[in-house]
Amino acid sequence: LFNNPTNPSGVFYDENELLDIANFCVENNIIIITDEIYEKLVYDGKQYISIASLSKDIYENTITINGVSKSYAMTGWRIGYAAGPKDIIKAMGNLQGHITSNPSSISQYASVEALNTGDDSINKMVKEFEKRRNFVYENLSEIDEIEVFKPEGAFYIFPRIKNFFNRIYKGKKIKNSTDLCEYLLTEAKVAVVPGIAFGNDEHIRISYANSMENLEKAMIRLKKYFQKLQ
Repeated sequence: LFNNPTNPSGVFYDENELLDIANFCVENNIIIITDEIYEKLVYDGKQYISIASLSKDIYENTITINGVSKSYAMTGWRIGYAAGPKDIIKAMGNLQGHITSNPSSISQYASVEALNTGDDSINKMVKEFEKRRNFVYENLSEIDEIEVFKPEGAFYIFPRIKNFFNRIYKGKKIKNSTDLCEYLLTEAKVAVVPGIAFGNDEHIRISYANSMENLEKAMIRLKKYFQKLQ
């Protein structure tokens, strides 16, 4: 199961990296399930490449899943889709048909319209997300003892906050990312997600899919309350 760009880190895999992963999977008879929900949300002039497009062998070994929730900001419309080998897609359809009912016709028509006409809106959104990403990255980089990687896609940043473990605030020790998130929520009134939810307890996930006004307030509060732990 492969996600590009990735949630939670925003890492973007280039063509050479995709080829290494895909060829390994083909050679070892491993089916690739590629989650491309953030395909249009890439920054710094990078061009997205679908892993299934790299060769005929890779194409025949790949199931691509996507939807309108992220790139088209249609989270509540609940439309996703998959493409892959006919026998696998047919089996998926048979299974899904016995588990859930169909999405509403309104959502389906709205999604068709988005897919056919939505690129101008996406381009504007990407420019705004890139601006917000830069702002959040620059502000987090100013906080001592935080290590931060500049994301290349999606709308998350995944700073390493392990240096704040074992710090004590109001008599309570911060032992892990969950404790730190609880501290930031309770004291700074900023909601972030513990890295342990993604398998890495040394990080927290911050979303910049919010207004610049709210992000400015959040960065001021984070700087203040991380400072209290130093």
